[in-house]
Amino acid sequence: MMRDIEIPEVKNVTLAVVRKKQTGEQDTWIVYLINNNAFPIENTLVASKGYGLKDGEEQRTSVLRHYLETVPPRSAALVEPIDPAVFHLTNEYWVSYYIGPTIYDKRFVFVPDSIREDNIMFIKEIDMEGILHS
Repeated sequence: MMRDIEIPEVKNVTLAVVRKKQTGEQDTWIVYLINNNAFPIENTLVASKGYGLKDGEEQRTSVLRHYLETVPPRSAALVEPIDPAVFHLTNEYWVSYYIGPTIYDKRFVFVPDSIREDNIMFIKEIDMEGILHS
């Protein structure tokens, strides 16, 4: 039965954690969903959560859910701000969306301490610096 279920592959959709520089203030970090397809994605749900250890103690963040009605082709949509205080955790994002009648979903994971200065690069799709999920 399970072998009869076709799971479509997610292509050209990814996440980025972007740093927005603030003059004289602490930088702001924002998560964006990037649609690099030539067509829109519809009814997108993004569920985010953080989990891991700090000083030997288990830590978990609340699960946040975001709805994006339409993400146009070759564009990005703001998902949520992210606090640098959770960068030491595993930050997980489940993204589900429709293309026509077909639902697609994928789990994006930023491993602990992957959101840091050493990994920042220029992300042309949003014309900002950040960490692009591969």
